[in-house]
Amino acid sequence: MACSTECYVFGMSTEVTQRELRNNSGDIMRGLDQGKTYVVTRNGVPVGELAPLRRHRFVAAEAAVATFRGAPSVDLGRLRRDLDEIASQGFEPRG
Repeated sequence: MACSTECYVFGMSTEVTQRELRNNSGDIMRGLDQGKTYVVTRNGVPVGELAPLRRHRFVAAEAAVATFRGAPSVDLGRLRRDLDEIASQGFEPRG
């Protein structure tokens, strides 16, 4: 499918009927593995959506340390003062 912008293709859902879901569940599961999203219909009415779970990506500790090695240091006293200025620590309910 040729499209001038990819955004019109990427987030699109494929519509499947309840019967297609039952009969083609293996194909639909493989589609979910590939990142596809499905809207399930019953008698032409959308009743649900199947979407792939977001996978958590593991980052090795060494890679994280290397990434932040060049970051500026944090002045903890200044951070605490900044947070205290904007965040109330009181017990009174917000009205």
